[in-house]
Amino acid sequence: MAIIVELDVQLARRNLSVGEFADAVGITPANIAVLKNGRAKAVRFTTLDAICRTLGCQPGDVLRWVPDEEADKRS
Repeated sequence: MAIIVELDVQLARRNLSVGEFADAVGITPANIAVLKNGRAKAVRFTTLDAICRTLGCQPGDVLRWVPDEEADKRS
């Protein structure tokens, strides 16, 4: 199982820098990088809520599930 984080897509659509986004969400740019790079092991619902509020989107716009086979092809 792989969860793909598509924050970079959402930030690009809105012309938001990581710094601006981090300030708006209330977490560090380093933590945004961990999310964007798919290295996060968990996301708090409060953080996901802040992300969705800031971007005006749904959780499914930021997170996407792919089967193991597809995830292996990405690596």
